[in-house]
Amino acid sequence: MDLLPAPLAAQYAEGEALPLGPATTLTAGPGTEAVAAWLRAALTAATGLPLPPGAPEGSGIVLALDPVLAAEEYRLTVREGRATIAGGTSAGVFWGAQTLRQLLGPEALRRAPLRREGWALPVGEVRDAPRFGWRGVLLDVSRHFLPKADVLRFLDLMAAHKLNVLHLHLTDDQGWRIEIRRHPRLTEAGAWRERSMVGFRAADRRDDQPHGGYYTQDDLREIVAYAADRQITVVPEIDLPGHAQAAICAYPELGNTDVVDTAALGVWTDWGINPNVLNVSEATLRFFEEVLEEVLELFPSEFVHLGGDECPKDQWKASPAAQARIAELGLKDEEELQSWFIRHFDGWLAARGRRLIGWDEILEGGLAEGAAVSSWRGYEGGIAAAKAGHDVVMCPEQHVYLDHRQAAGEEEPIPVGYVRTLEDVYRFEPVPPELAGTPAAAHVIGTQANLWTEFMNDARDVDYRAFPRLAAFAEVAWSDLPREPAARDWAGFAGRMATHYRRLDALGVEYRHPDGPRPWQRRPGVVGRPID
Repeated sequence: MDLLPAPLAAQYAEGEALPLGPATTLTAGPGTEAVAAWLRAALTAATGLPLPPGAPEGSGIVLALDPVLAAEEYRLTVREGRATIAGGTSAGVFWGAQTLRQLLGPEALRRAPLRREGWALPVGEVRDAPRFGWRGVLLDVSRHFLPKADVLRFLDLMAAHKLNVLHLHLTDDQGWRIEIRRHPRLTEAGAWRERSMVGFRAADRRDDQPHGGYYTQDDLREIVAYAADRQITVVPEIDLPGHAQAAICAYPELGNTDVVDTAALGVWTDWGINPNVLNVSEATLRFFEEVLEEVLELFPSEFVHLGGDECPKDQWKASPAAQARIAELGLKDEEELQSWFIRHFDGWLAARGRRLIGWDEILEGGLAEGAAVSSWRGYEGGIAAAKAGHDVVMCPEQHVYLDHRQAAGEEEPIPVGYVRTLEDVYRFEPVPPELAGTPAAAHVIGTQANLWTEFMNDARDVDYRAFPRLAAFAEVAWSDLPREPAARDWAGFAGRMATHYRRLDALGVEYRHPDGPRPWQRRPGVVGRPID
């Protein structure tokens, strides 16, 4: 049935089907009511069938919890006039509901019915469970702001692929996107930049078009609730101590004022690594504690991402205040100063029942106890962290940075970075050989694909960069594939993608076509030297 991600096991009775019609019921067992409400709304929109509640032992579609199953495990059984989705928790039931939608065909993913008859489920059984508990996507809404409606739509696309963590990159040099009521200038000044870079850095072109936006706290509560209804956890990222010029623009006292005239800084209009970083004063620590107090009110996630990446140390080296802080704390150098900075917030979060996660630079100068690592510069940081007993999310840029180009050729829009094709992503293995078969492998809690939006102006650009590669990544994160990349059934996956493209069409995804970019997806005039 061309399911994607591929399930653990599926068997069907050839030629037999369970028809769905106006009398078909949808019944929720205890603990599955929210999933039933979602599934009824989705299927009624697509099929026109009312799917009223029925008796738990009756016919139709029945949702139930089964304590024998693991949390996200499900079993979908279709036989004798009845389709049953059983899951270890409501999450398992929800993933089974996504599989049921796929079994009904691509038209079942549309928002209005193209037909009201002829709906049927194949008789058989699907048994399934995910490989990883963290199946994530980073969405960068700082470099280019995505309106709330686009974020909600992206959550629907994630859910359709059984992805369950949205890492929301909310702050960076180019824009601050989260309302902080105690510090309103973060969005009054920090959410807007005068212009944006166009194309490659070497070309030094600007569009002279102001860009910005932010999410109110109620917007974020809505996003978090919408995600939770789809079994997705939203992990916020507040980037520090680097990637902070938008915050410094809003509150110049946060910068290294003894080195730089921070009052003259605006929200950054370039891409790349910015030399302007936070100072290390007690006042700055208190400021970001106040920021995080409001972040924790909005995001119930276990993890809070605090960046920690690409923090140049030049200003700290030149700052008498930073050097005095190093001496006061008995630190060796600026690397240890950053580690101290991160450790402060690790302890602050831990005291409130949360866990810090950061990019693999937080390993430099000593890893904060209890912190987890997003390994992005390759596998090395993740290997070191896992061997030291720290949890790791593998997201190496060489494999799963989906802002990188999908093919060689001048038709690709702003062909950034490594060429990573659909097949390359399908052959990505999150657990490297150095960890495979060792106790440390258990610390690889998941994997994540990252969408950095320097070169994605809107949701159409995000669609193009993400899909169809995000479908391949979803299978890597969910399915029990061979651990050796060369042993994976690429031909079988490509064959299933023929059906999945029709699902993406039904969902309205403007993916990269297998034959290449469509005319409106090309970027004539801005193609330049790829970034290596």
